[in-house]
Amino acid sequence: MAYQLYYWPGIQGRGEFVRLALEAAGASYVDVARGDEQNGQGVAALLEFMQKPGLAQPPFAPPFLVDGKVVVAQTAAILLYLGPRLGLVSRKETRRLWTHQLQLTIADVVAEVHDSHHPVATSLYYADQKPEAARRAKDFCQNRLPKYLAWFENVLLRNPKGSTHLVGRRLSYADLSLFQLVDGLLYAFPKNMRRALKKAPHVATLHDAVAQQKRIAPYLQSERRIAFNEDGIFRHYPELDT
Repeated sequence: MAYQLYYWPGIQGRGEFVRLALEAAGASYVDVARGDEQNGQGVAALLEFMQKPGLAQPPFAPPFLVDGKVVVAQTAAILLYLGPRLGLVSRKETRRLWTHQLQLTIADVVAEVHDSHHPVATSLYYADQKPEAARRAKDFCQNRLPKYLAWFENVLLRNPKGSTHLVGRRLSYADLSLFQLVDGLLYAFPKNMRRALKKAPHVATLHDAVAQQKRIAPYLQSERRIAFNEDGIFRHYPELDT
């Protein structure tokens, strides 16, 4: 049975981290909200599922994954569930936990990226909080971005199995997620990100290697890969990339 992924249809957002894992593993899945409403899919199906009165453990928000009777929400939890099933995490418990910790740190960065253009409230438009966004983005690019990249660079260098992967010597979902994080930051803050990556060459190498992975490369060129845009988490506002 195919996995069912529920996420908003017009953006990569947090759902893309899950899509990348499914694509890299060659897993069969349905991106439900991007389907045809006449076939019982689309955004209506997403909202209907979340509002089911008999659902004992309803997700707060997309993304969430349905695998038979199992419903898992939150990107890091979804990947924790999928990792062993897709062969994208070690069988060793200590490495599985470490991979999960890496994913949670990536989630922290994603939250800070979002707040760089919506620092006051998500209910407000970017245009309603431009001065605050400029201050927040400046701090993120000057302080937080280099700090995070330095940490991931250090993780790669400390990997006893080599610096080509974050955990062990094989591709994990953490590698895929770091690729997505870097790719999104290159879109949102190209000037700052190019400067920062010069001090994190192993992170840059991992990003480029994942982009060439046998299943990821064709996915990135396909219609299934939604383009970055100014409705998602990673948004490019030139005035914030100084």
